[in-house]
Amino acid sequence: MGVKKKEAKEKPLDKMTAKELRELGKQIPEITGVYGMNKAELISAIKKARGIVEDTKATPDASVREIKLKIRSLKENHENALNNNDKKMADIYRRRIIKLKKKTRRAA
Repeated sequence: MGVKKKEAKEKPLDKMTAKELRELGKQIPEITGVYGMNKAELISAIKKARGIVEDTKATPDASVREIKLKIRSLKENHENALNNNDKKMADIYRRRIIKLKKKTRRAA
């Protein structure tokens, strides 16, 4: 009996692991610094190199790294407010930090 060979279909980029994406990225000459990228950066670089237009419907307002930088600065402001016995501002900073943390969880 004849054996049918299935065509090797490539997994969707979103389903690949970061290791698989790095191997794929190394094969594309336009992409440099593959080992310094995280999964989201690898996916966007590969899509850009292949000419695939990314969907903008699910993109967060800011990247997780930018949000975390804001959180760090708010934590410093929170500590300063606590040291100055300004409980109202400390509470405001605390609520802002909580909102941003929720935003990072949704973005990830």
